[in-house]
Amino acid sequence: MIFGLKAKLIAGAVAVSAAFGAGWLVKGKFEDSKDLAALQAETALANKLSEKLDGVVSTVEGQLQGLKANERVIDRGVIREIQTPVFRNVCIPTDSQSFRLLNDLAAGRNPAEPSDQSSERASNAD
Repeated sequence: MIFGLKAKLIAGAVAVSAAFGAGWLVKGKFEDSKDLAALQAETALANKLSEKLDGVVSTVEGQLQGLKANERVIDRGVIREIQTPVFRNVCIPTDSQSFRLLNDLAAGRNPAEPSDQSSERASNAD
């Protein structure tokens, strides 16, 4: 009787262990199938996006080829202008009337035009 009880306990333990192991394997297979389905969905989405991107890339390349042709025509029509500098680093002597005129303007005073320069301008104009 004791021997039969031990055998039943061992058989029950084996059955519980087998059921636990089978459940473990089934759960693992289920999780793996979910991961596989998610991976396949991601791959399909990546392929669709890649196909759409290829279409956009080919469209943009075609437009860029057209722009390159226009760019060549535009480059031929460019007119170059050479500008000479207006201001130069020229020192005005401090004892000249022009220096005093500039100082008066910078200080906000209303400078009167010197009479000697106006007469020189009138004589040079004749």
